[in-house]
Amino acid sequence: MSTTIATPRRSRTAGAEPQAKPRRRMKSPYPSWFFLPAGVFYVILFLVPTVASFWFSLTRWTLFDVEFIGFENYIRFFQEPPLVQGFVNTFIYAFVTSGAKVVLGLLFGVLLSSQIIGRGFTRSVIFFPVLASTIGVGIMFKVLLDPFDGPVNAGLEAIGLQGPGWWTDPATALLTVAMVDIWKGVGLATLIFIAGMVAIPQEYYEAARVDGAGAGKTFRHITLPLLQPATATVVLLSLIGGLRSFDLIWAITKGGPGFTSDVLASVVYKQYQAGFFGLSTAGNVVLFVVVAAIIFPLSWWLNRKGDQS
Repeated sequence: MSTTIATPRRSRTAGAEPQAKPRRRMKSPYPSWFFLPAGVFYVILFLVPTVASFWFSLTRWTLFDVEFIGFENYIRFFQEPPLVQGFVNTFIYAFVTSGAKVVLGLLFGVLLSSQIIGRGFTRSVIFFPVLASTIGVGIMFKVLLDPFDGPVNAGLEAIGLQGPGWWTDPATALLTVAMVDIWKGVGLATLIFIAGMVAIPQEYYEAARVDGAGAGKTFRHITLPLLQPATATVVLLSLIGGLRSFDLIWAITKGGPGFTSDVLASVVYKQYQAGFFGLSTAGNVVLFVVVAAIIFPLSWWLNRKGDQS
């Protein structure tokens, strides 16, 4: 008589993997009131002055009197040709300087990430202008590019070329300051791009070499996409700096000749000097709105694009 041994059926849930427990949000070890000092400073140093600026931009005010005039300052701001010229120059200056810093910073970053002779020294030379005082750089280039006694034009005349009126010619004044700004700021852009390239895993490049990809395809399909965070950082920092630029322009041209190299910040300063406090406050608000209207959507788009790549 044969006996059969009944094997117990395996339950349906026996082999199932245990469900992962939902992660519990880590509780901060610091009490919420630790954030109170930072909040107080934020309110006092940012929110209160911002709200006050919006209010005073709607008034004609002095240190002793305030008269509410509505949007008259804004209407006047966009009716005055010199003020409109400064508004337009702000965009030209910002886009020229930021675009050049991105392109040159990327080129220098690629070059100085490769194995070249004197790489460390070249990195130091390119980054050194970032450490220099902006006012000092402006004064130095104002002397170097003097159209009459400057060494740059003297050198050009020595080889038979006529030097331009760099910062005295209305056609070249704004671009001259932009050129100096690019020279001073491209080192920071280069440093950011170098940091981004160093962070790219070398396995990607090794796989590309195995597949027979050349330098151009490797740069286009590996380096550029993975440099998206660094590119976004350089674009945003350069654009913010260009839109808010004042000290370098004031040190070299003071907005001249005439109003040809004025930007929003220098226009605002000139209105303060002339005693038009309400009009200059309106210019400050316009500058704030312009920077916010460009930077916030651009930041969202660049970060969204980086997440999708």
